[in-house]
Amino acid sequence: MFEQNQTSADNPRSLRISIDSKAKVKIGNLSRGGKARTLEPQKADDHDTEWSSVLVPFGILNTNNDQLAIYMGQSAETSDFIVDCLSDWWQKNQLLSSDFDEWMIN
Repeated sequence: MFEQNQTSADNPRSLRISIDSKAKVKIGNLSRGGKARTLEPQKADDHDTEWSSVLVPFGILNTNNDQLAIYMGQSAETSDFIVDCLSDWWQKNQLLSSDFDEWMIN
């Protein structure tokens, strides 16, 4: 992997991105261990047994310019979800990346 990354880094026409998904996040009136980002912590349910949805965080880092895009999905972390995120990222960034003829995805 190091050789491929180095080859990509040495090629000015190579776009290298790094992708990663993190642990799913439950959304609801859940306890956060007594921590809140507000002045007055909100009262949570006694038991974290019910949540309204589950979000899947997915990130795409452009290693050429250190630009990070974070996506949140409600589906399972599937290949379709990953491809949807990559497609959306490319639609938003292709004009900035038009000088590249190769993608390297870590």
